Amino acid sequence: MKPIYLDNAATTPMDPEVIQAMTPYMETHFGNPSSSHSFGRKTKTAIEQARRRIAELLNCSPAEICFTSGGTEADNLAICSAVKDLGCTRIITTSIEHSAVIKTADTMEALGLAKVIHVNLLENGHVDLAHLSALLSNGEGKALVSLMHGNNEIANLLPLEEVITLCKANNALFHSDTVQTIGHYKFDMQEFPIDFITCAAHKLHGPKGIGFLYVNKDLKIKPLIIGGGQERQLRGGTENIYGIVGLSKALEIASRDLEKHQSHVSELKQHMAHRCFSEIHGTEFNGDSISKDSLYTVLNLTLPPCENAGMMLFLLDLEGIACSGGSACSSGAAKGSHVLEGINAIKEGRTSLRFSFSRFTKKKEIDRAVDKLKELCALAELT
Repeated sequence: MKPIYLDNAATTPMDPEVIQAMTPYMETHFGNPSSSHSFGRKTKTAIEQARRRIAELLNCSPAEICFTSGGTEADNLAICSAVKDLGCTRIITTSIEHSAVIKTADTMEALGLAKVIHVNLLENGHVDLAHLSALLSNGEGKALVSLMHGNNEIANLLPLEEVITLCKANNALFHSDTVQTIGHYKFDMQEFPIDFITCAAHKLHGPKGIGFLYVNKDLKIKPLIIGGGQERQLRGGTENIYGIVGLSKALEIASRDLEKHQSHVSELKQHMAHRCFSEIHGTEFNGDSISKDSLYTVLNLTLPPCENAGMMLFLLDLEGIACSGGSACSSGAAKGSHVLEGINAIKEGRTSLRFSFSRFTKKKEIDRAVDKLKELCALAELT
């Protein structure tokens, strides 16, 4: 049978329209964008057209879009720049951010450039906004608040408006890792004046190896990668032309059909959650995974206790079903999820799985996955 892919929070399949848009820039339009001849001008024009299209979709200035190699580089550039160029001596974040944020913040602290402060989490993994307010108002030194918009494991969504208001009231900069939400929600940078947001094309059916950092035009930062002065002096190196074209096309498609995709994927998630809860007794959901206000592409669940808990991911893979693990197996042989650990959701003898969906996911695939999950849980109980 055809394999079932339910790990779209890790990466998504490329949209055929994206591949079609990219192909000419791999086959014919190969000029270096920094070259002054017609070959270079052709590709330079394509880059700037892509930048303008992305800016139009985000309602911002093209000058505020800096193309990067993906979300990790964009997060690094935002955090390092806030500390080194913009005078932030405190980084307020959480223990359940993406490692690109956690490790970059920790590096700034290890270098003696900033202090990392973790804001408290509520029981279900949401940010304690009252504690965030206290940290912002009581601390000394300029702060960078770095909080992801949509958690890639437990599907919690950050209330952007409230965090923006707190940051503005306390003269703090706000960086949000929006890798899981760009292309899945509408972003209007005039309505949500965030200082930095990040994007990775491969999370929205675009190519790998390309993304961008949105930098508010009022902020003046320096490059991490020094070279020929590309990207308005913000990132040296010859541009990934076909990646940039693919990113622009992917975001255009996502924005064009946004409501349709949201409805389709939300229904799939709700269907799977209902079936798992009602048919695999003892199933629990982590974080805000099943709330209507959660990230609609991600469902994180903990299966009932069974002997083969630590093998479940492997057994599903053998059946052609791809998802990801959310916690350590009972033997402790695998490293557990720092997100589930951060919200005290790791349980002895049980395993957590993350299923994540896209507009290409079909209901029959969800049903087959749940049927197989039921079968494996029943077999494990008998062994």
